[in-house]
Amino acid sequence: MTVETSQAAPQISVVVPVHDEAGAAVPLAREIAAAFAGRSYEMIFVDDASKDATLAELKAAQAELPALRILSHGANAGQSRAVRTGVLAARGSVIVTMDGDGQNPPADAPRLVEALLAAPADVGLVGGRRAKRQDSQAKRQASLWANRIRRRLLGDDADDTGCGLKVFRRDVFLRLPYFDHLHRYLPALVIREGFRNLYLDVDHRHRETGRSKYTNWGRLKVAFADLLGVMWLKTRSRRPGAISEF
Repeated sequence: MTVETSQAAPQISVVVPVHDEAGAAVPLAREIAAAFAGRSYEMIFVDDASKDATLAELKAAQAELPALRILSHGANAGQSRAVRTGVLAARGSVIVTMDGDGQNPPADAPRLVEALLAAPADVGLVGGRRAKRQDSQAKRQASLWANRIRRRLLGDDADDTGCGLKVFRRDVFLRLPYFDHLHRYLPALVIREGFRNLYLDVDHRHRETGRSKYTNWGRLKVAFADLLGVMWLKTRSRRPGAISEF
């Protein structure tokens, strides 16, 4: 019996939120299957109420990809909710997230998984850092300034929170407070919970299909409120130190 058809709970769950990614989602699923071949894994694609053929294409691919699970939102709820939906349904203790547009090469993901598994227990997340980002100059500049401002205000250690490729412990994620756009603040919230983050350089590709769901202005509008909210959450955190049981 192969790993993919085993009834035992997998070690790794790859969670991919998708919205209107027809033509991209299935090729990405095939790449994930190739990257994790021989490993104990599942992949969970969460369709966030796509209006195109994304869901139909994924359903048709299940016959060739037995590790593929599909969850579908009845209403569009955003990327962070789709990630949370996938993590809540995941059976693996290690979660891999990546964007559904295919810009994160799945071949990089096992390296981040191994880094997390080899790390001390106080490391909660291994984040990807796009070494050669394949986006427009305007988008790169906007991200550069956003990362600088976020790091200064939140004191986190991430150079690239916009990289969708992240690996983290499921139990750590479930400790974090949920809010929309949570996925952009995972490093700061993991630190808030008392864990450390590690970062590794990963590749980045041009988007081959579809278009970005966000604009620089759209990101800016929500970023200010989100930053204030996360800053407030940090002030309301109290750590208990070592916990002993008798």
